[in-house]
Amino acid sequence: MSRILVGPFNRVEGDLDIALDVAAGSVTAARVNSTLYRGFEQILVGKPALDALVYTPRICGICSVSQSVACAQALADVMGITPTRNGELCRNLILANESLTDLLTHFYLFFMPDFARETYAREPWFDEVEARFKAVKGDAAREVLPARAEFLHLMGLLAGKWPHSLSIQPGGSTRPVQRQERLRLLAILSSFRRFLERRVFGDDLERVAALRTPEQLAQWQAEKPWQHDDLRTFLHLSQSLGLDQLGRATDRFMSVGNFSLEGELAVPRGIWTAQGGVSTLDTGLISEDVSHAWMRDAQALHPRRGETEPVAEKADAYSWCKAPRLDGQVVETGALARALVSGDGLLTALVSEQGGTVHTRMLARLMELARTLPRLQQWAQQIEPGEPFCNHGEAPSDGEGVGMIEAARGSLGHWIEVKKGRMSRYQIIAPTTWNFSPRDAEGQPGALELALEGAPIRDGETDPVAVQHIVRSFDPCMVCTVH
Repeated sequence: MSRILVGPFNRVEGDLDIALDVAAGSVTAARVNSTLYRGFEQILVGKPALDALVYTPRICGICSVSQSVACAQALADVMGITPTRNGELCRNLILANESLTDLLTHFYLFFMPDFARETYAREPWFDEVEARFKAVKGDAAREVLPARAEFLHLMGLLAGKWPHSLSIQPGGSTRPVQRQERLRLLAILSSFRRFLERRVFGDDLERVAALRTPEQLAQWQAEKPWQHDDLRTFLHLSQSLGLDQLGRATDRFMSVGNFSLEGELAVPRGIWTAQGGVSTLDTGLISEDVSHAWMRDAQALHPRRGETEPVAEKADAYSWCKAPRLDGQVVETGALARALVSGDGLLTALVSEQGGTVHTRMLARLMELARTLPRLQQWAQQIEPGEPFCNHGEAPSDGEGVGMIEAARGSLGHWIEVKKGRMSRYQIIAPTTWNFSPRDAEGQPGALELALEGAPIRDGETDPVAVQHIVRSFDPCMVCTVH
């Protein structure tokens, strides 16, 4: 047996090292090390409660809106206020704008360039894929970046700036929308829709979103050559390289729900397993284990009572990431989890057959783009200029609150405790904390650690391409993990 150390990872915020035990040409065990410590949970303690709205977006420059929304929900819970309908519509638009931008960026700039590696130079599809997806130089980057920039104009209209907007508040949004601005929002969404239909899917979004079985997807794929659009290109590469056999983890998926509007969640909350389908999520069963993290030894605690006390040296520790568990079990979170908990027929059938793999994770992201953009258009049409956009309340004096949403990468939770107007505890579990966790006290590997077991290693590889595909299929954000 030999050991390979892979990291840092390029084309992504890369404070990540992975130690791989290798035997007989495949990975036998993996240990995922989040190498950076940042300490936001300690920074917040002692600050006035509403200051969390300023600090938490700065946890990340990629998903700062997600942090803002979770924080605003936690504060609203403490304050006992409900956002206005307009405020919720704008919040959902801002959050979805960030999430869809993230899904698009990940596919084109982080994931697909790995297929333009010299490793694949002898594949019959290589020249065309390299011309389209080579990092920085490919045709896709020249098309995607302007479309992405135009789509983010929605953020400018509704939030003032991105990242680190301050428009999101416990009672809604501080940025009212005028009638002419609503028309501008609809124009931005229409333009982004045309880009998706022309380049990503090569078809109407409604037709793509209506694909509900693997057979329907295969029939749709066969209608055009694989080079016709980027979804078909991905499907072709996935079939050529067997990505449906790569990167299987727990097959236990969690979504905390998303896009609240007047008490209803557009994306539902729940747990999905192959054996039991969708079941109710009890967030009271969440705990964080620190046995293999560089944190002071303590029993696994619910984040409502969580502690973050770093120690630089500790036996058996190998990561700054805690190990979140649900009722003691490892779960996976992300776009695939959202699809399964939502009852998506296509992804449910595929995961029931092959499990959560590189193929199903990436397909779920693309299908989420197709199925969510029309929802944004509906929300924009429902905004009522002239009606209130924010309910205001007094700064909280004492109490506890929680905010739980779905960021692009998966389930995000903020837990706050306030005493005499100041934060006495603030705990956060980010999506990558769930997916990239180290082992727990029972020795259970985290989701990525499990997914890497069995990954093939080619002769002479020091930066194994299969490992790159698996890691990127989870779309890591390490700064959120080590907040």
